[in-house]
Amino acid sequence: MARAAKLDLRTFQQELATRLASKTAAQVESSRLGLASGGETWLVRLADAGEVIGVPPCADVPLTKPWFRGLANIRGNLYSVIDFAGFLGRGNAAAASHNRLVLFGPRAGELHAGIVVSQVLGLRNLAELAPAAPSAGAPAWYAQRWIDADGNAWQEIDLARLAREPEFLQVGA
Repeated sequence: MARAAKLDLRTFQQELATRLASKTAAQVESSRLGLASGGETWLVRLADAGEVIGVPPCADVPLTKPWFRGLANIRGNLYSVIDFAGFLGRGNAAAASHNRLVLFGPRAGELHAGIVVSQVLGLRNLAELAPAAPSAGAPAWYAQRWIDADGNAWQEIDLARLAREPEFLQVGA
């Protein structure tokens, strides 16, 4: 499918929704959303990601950790906005127009939060990836690690588990 060099977010989401609607449940389950953050590539189950939006303006919250960007009003609801690279200890991501906020889906429970990533890389099919050994000392919210045909590593993350991680929930400095 040929795309214009620059695609607005609404068009991307409509196109993604159309493509997902034509997929079977098995095909959707074998697809992951690819993300880039902190110099690494990540995968998220589609059921875990509630929505992907541009990063909205955030209200600063004093006495919080540097990776906590603040609170954002998204359609009348307050969401905690976490800089994913900063949370990983890889320095806070600079504000950029291609940054995206991945909101947590229903599997995360009542947590209204999202992680800022440097880029959304589109859908990845697990059938095109090979399982890899987990990283030593990986946190509990790391899921399967994958390698693509080019030898690039993709770390799958379980957003529902991350949403229950005490370090993630404790934003106070």
